[in-house]
Amino acid sequence: MDDTLLRSLTPSVLGVLVRRGADFAAAEDAVQDALVEAVRVWPTDPPRDAKGWLVTVAWRRFLDATRADVARRRREDLVDEEPDPGPTPSVDDTLQLYFLCAHPSLTPSSAVALTLRAVGGLTTRQIAQAYLVPEATMAQRISRAKRTVSGVRLDRAGDVATVLRVLYLVFNEGYSGDVDLAAEAIRLTRQLAASIDHPEVAGLLALMLLHHARRAARVAPDGGLVPLAEQDRSLWDTGSIAEGIAILQTALARDRLGEFQAQAAIAALHADALAAEETDWVQIVEWYDELARLTDSPVVRLNRAVAVGEADGPRAGLAALEALDDSLSRYAAVAAYLHERDGDVMLAARLYSEAAEKASNLAERAHLTRQAARLNARRK
Repeated sequence: MDDTLLRSLTPSVLGVLVRRGADFAAAEDAVQDALVEAVRVWPTDPPRDAKGWLVTVAWRRFLDATRADVARRRREDLVDEEPDPGPTPSVDDTLQLYFLCAHPSLTPSSAVALTLRAVGGLTTRQIAQAYLVPEATMAQRISRAKRTVSGVRLDRAGDVATVLRVLYLVFNEGYSGDVDLAAEAIRLTRQLAASIDHPEVAGLLALMLLHHARRAARVAPDGGLVPLAEQDRSLWDTGSIAEGIAILQTALARDRLGEFQAQAAIAALHADALAAEETDWVQIVEWYDELARLTDSPVVRLNRAVAVGEADGPRAGLAALEALDDSLSRYAAVAAYLHERDGDVMLAARLYSEAAEKASNLAERAHLTRQAARLNARRK
């Protein structure tokens, strides 16, 4: 059974059901039922047309549920419209679904959470980690969003800003998490950039390309995480870097700065340095100042503290860190790094251990544990 094939077909099948009149929550349930049936049937009886099979089964499940629901008896006349088995046109509905999930009846945060869960394929735990909230809180938010759109015909698309936020979170999860979604997020952002003339769309595409260009150097042969300063820059994809920088320069020339353009500018400065010691940290701090002004994000200010530490010394970085909440994700890791640079090896080792306990994925946890062990070995 090819789980990747099932996952790749899910958005298109969901899109077909929505276009045929299914409300989103019922369509999602029907598609999930079809996927379960595929896992049961396909190993011994694989279909000639996988998507057509899924559409047919999912549509039947939806119609069965509709007939069983007294409150939706008006949908019973759709039984005659049940599609016949056979080839289904190959249409990519994923980007359209992203806009439909960003429905005006939902708040931006609820729309993002719903899309990540229903279309992006992320778990509630992964979405909660991206939002820095407890998993139970995120589960309630997604449930409320589903209730809100249940029975609502999703015929009014949401705004570009919400869709960009979703694409960015999907990319981040694919880039650093357990599910590989980064390439899919780039593909969809390219589609969006080709259809919409918007500087922030271009900024997001540039940011994704610049980050993705470093992917081959981020993981060691043993699976360990390689920090940016220690990466083999010969492994970076120079073609993606050049494309990302060109897209960013065009966007910045329009003088409509947004957060994705500012983040891409920071990534471009990292990519432009032939060696870690050649990084223009002073200019990076200036871009972080712009980004903090645009977003007022504590995560941005946390990253800015690292940049300040590189530009003006570790004590300056620690001073910037003091203004932040120490419960922030990665706060302990940043503090450990700055204290190590300042020469306090004992405190740095303890902070690396604390950071490892709070790490959101195994690769990050292993890296921080190794950092703590390295410093503890130096003390012996």
